[in-house]
Amino acid sequence: MSLPLQISALDLRLSLMAAVLAAMAVVFHLLTGTFLTPENLYNIAQQTAVVGIVATAIALIIVARQIDLSVGSVMGCVGVLIAFLQYTSGWHWIPASLAGLALALVVGLYQGWLTAYLGVPSFVVTLGGLMSFRGAAFLIADGKTQPVTDPTFLALGGGLDGSLGPALSWALGAALSALVVFNTAARRRSKRSHGFTVRPLWFDAAFAGLVVAMLLGFVAVTCAYQLPGKDAAQGVPIPVVIWGLVVMGMAFIVRRTRFGRYVYAIGGNPEAALLVGIPVKRVMLMLFLLLAVLVTIAAVVSVARLNAGTNSLGTNMGST
Repeated sequence: MSLPLQISALDLRLSLMAAVLAAMAVVFHLLTGTFLTPENLYNIAQQTAVVGIVATAIALIIVARQIDLSVGSVMGCVGVLIAFLQYTSGWHWIPASLAGLALALVVGLYQGWLTAYLGVPSFVVTLGGLMSFRGAAFLIADGKTQPVTDPTFLALGGGLDGSLGPALSWALGAALSALVVFNTAARRRSKRSHGFTVRPLWFDAAFAGLVVAMLLGFVAVTCAYQLPGKDAAQGVPIPVVIWGLVVMGMAFIVRRTRFGRYVYAIGGNPEAALLVGIPVKRVMLMLFLLLAVLVTIAAVVSVARLNAGTNSLGTNMGST
């Protein structure tokens, strides 16, 4: 294989995972006859959005050689608080969500401080949080389910009216396709200007075309699902849009900010990162605070999807 066509280890792993995922989907469809239907794929996309949001932040925690076992319990605690403030205290969903964010930040500050500044292993710190914050979720609402009814808030979780509709979905698909093509061209220009070897044009074009086909295929699937009694198809679910925005934001932080580079440097060698002047403790604390923000977003989406805040919210999330 010539040098321009060499594939990185990351590309190979992603390709293998995509192939395995596609094979599993085909097998499940052959066994059930319903797995690859628009209705099922639409529901799967909504259900995986919450896990995807949390996993986006957990990935950086793991890169920095840390772990957070309490993420599910914190999400449950924050979600119950948001629902409790709306249902029992009569708050609007925006200040209720901000109160949930404040709680998550306090938790992140506490766990991050213990880990970064006192040197307590994050496994120990978050294992304690796994049990204590689940109990706190029970105490907030006295173990009672807290239903929510605000239609705007519920739309954030998908459901009957929680989608973009066909027109906005296709517009979003077209915009993302144009972004993929632009990024591919910009990456080739950047490599060429810095003297790096550039892959053949047909190879990058084929890869970009595959990504565009997957994007537009997803839009087509969601636009093929229509609920009985509705005049238009559902389109892309709002939780998936939120998930996509989170991924794009985290990708920008990782690739375009000093903080993202620091996280990878700390994960590679914490001692060397400290010796070259990287504020390891502060970066670690900021990492836990960033996780708190994304956990709050996941809690909002999860509560809106369930139409209620329950003590079981986020159960087993720590194992993801």
